[in-house]
Amino acid sequence: MYKCLGCGRKIEVDIASATKIICPSCGYRVLEKERPKVVKMVESV
Repeated sequence: MYKCLGCGRKIEVDIASATKIICPSCGYRVLEKERPKVVKMVESV
């Protein structure tokens, strides 16, 4: 899932096969990959 930085809409894009990557609703061409909100705890030695 990607989020358009222009309108904030969440869209699904297959980066490998896409020729143009644009938001279908506003036409903005800058997308941000959504990351899970998981915090990883690392124990120090």
